[in-house]
Amino acid sequence: MNIAILFGGSSFEHEISIVSAITMKKVFKKSTLTYIFVSPDREFYLIDTDKINSKLFSSGEYKKSKLLTLKKGGFFADGMFGSKAVDFDVALNLIHGRDGEDGKISSLMEFFTIPFISPRMEASALSYNKLYTKFLAESLGVKTVAYEKLSKNDERKISMDYPVIIKPVRLGSSIGVSIVKEASELEYALDVAFEFDTDVIVEPFLEGVKEFNQAGTYTKEWELSIVEEPQKEEFLDFEKKYMDFSRDSQVLAADITEEIRGKIQESFKKIYDPLFKGSIIRCDFFVVEGEVLLNEINPIPGSMANYLFEDFEEMVNRLVASLPKEQNIAIDYQYIHSIQNAKGKA
Repeated sequence: MNIAILFGGSSFEHEISIVSAITMKKVFKKSTLTYIFVSPDREFYLIDTDKINSKLFSSGEYKKSKLLTLKKGGFFADGMFGSKAVDFDVALNLIHGRDGEDGKISSLMEFFTIPFISPRMEASALSYNKLYTKFLAESLGVKTVAYEKLSKNDERKISMDYPVIIKPVRLGSSIGVSIVKEASELEYALDVAFEFDTDVIVEPFLEGVKEFNQAGTYTKEWELSIVEEPQKEEFLDFEKKYMDFSRDSQVLAADITEEIRGKIQESFKKIYDPLFKGSIIRCDFFVVEGEVLLNEINPIPGSMANYLFEDFEEMVNRLVASLPKEQNIAIDYQYIHSIQNAKGKA
């Protein structure tokens, strides 16, 4: 299997995407990897798999790599003897944040008929925006944490009790996130969040709450990861999550009852099917007094949450064999011909 790793993008999470992409070299031991970098100015570069490292990007050396063009059927490199297609079987969208998680890359892949692993356009739109994620979960009967929404030009007042947590609506990796313990801290926390987004979600900060991660996909059957209880501090900031995204070895399953595990997996399935088919996602849940609450959907989790699966590579191979396909619409211009014929008779 030849897998094209799409990474980078014009995003606050650009560097996290690079870390996740480099990690894939340790994860895919049997497959051939083709690295396609999306630069901050949204140009495509073919990166030498043997030479990929973080300094290549921070130094700007990647600009010496082959520049690619996206056309119907794939990516192409122009040369003296014409345009040559980059060879791969499937593209894996590993662009975190804007461009990757908001549906732009997925739309391009579908438009140019390129097989790809990623949430499709509708799933991306709903999971990229934390407010829309709340709406989706509520419509599916999956409970979420209570929330309020504030926009940049709104009056800076909230009705819920402190402490609260402030989150930019369209960002992940804890960027712009703050815990506000009293009213005097609210103004500054909102200033920080509004540096990254025009809208924020305000939620109660649930101290000591149990948090669990569930990843999975659907091939010809459900393929669910272990349920993980992540390292718990007050909250994981950007730097801790950044380092966490380079994991490539499996972690231990959470010590929870079968009842709680079943509730988490049932909620995951409701979220995933059918909207997220063709992707590998991770959902993060809180458990409060035996009740499972969706915290957020990670449509393109760090390092694809490979560390939660027993054999991630084989699962990807099975997913490639069962990717959803767009309906082929035959256009025969029958309606236009009938109009033309009718005008001719007149």
